[in-house]
Amino acid sequence: MNWLEIIGTIVGLVYLWLEYRASIWLWIAGLIMPAIYTVVYYQAGLYADFGLNIYYLLASFYGIYQWIGKKSPSSDTTTDISITRTPKSYYTPLLLISLLLTLALGIFLEYATDSNVPWCDAFTTALSIVGMWMLAKKHIEQWWVWGIVDIVSAMLYLYKGLYFTSALYALYAVIVYFGYQKWLKMLDSQQQIN
Repeated sequence: MNWLEIIGTIVGLVYLWLEYRASIWLWIAGLIMPAIYTVVYYQAGLYADFGLNIYYLLASFYGIYQWIGKKSPSSDTTTDISITRTPKSYYTPLLLISLLLTLALGIFLEYATDSNVPWCDAFTTALSIVGMWMLAKKHIEQWWVWGIVDIVSAMLYLYKGLYFTSALYALYAVIVYFGYQKWLKMLDSQQQIN
């Protein structure tokens, strides 16, 4: 039994609860969880996921910066970043970035590592990079991206024998629906206020 994986799973549950609530504190859990999972994934030979968790650490600082509030140009007050819809003009670039990252990572993992799941690892990593950026921007559609990542990751981790992590991602996949609905209500209430 890998105790580090169990601790990472517990922190992951806290992270999910905080993301569901759109709480800025999710970024603190977002610093702790990837620090733990860099070790877990490296030991499991999931090298893209290992690298992804280094990205998650850096992205958490960016998320904190984005969510902490922006100074209004017309006053000295700060405003919290609001939940928004992803502009339709972003869809094609985000899809292309996902495809190019999957291709580049897949080729790298196939030929430069001993990974036995290079393309699946590359796919979930590429989508996770895009999903994390969308989360930092509070785009509601980030939940759709995470849904795909969570389903594929749950199967990947099950295959790799990371049973607690697989269960965590299976739970994430279910919570995606509820998170999306919660953020949709929050978006609607924001729009009524404005």
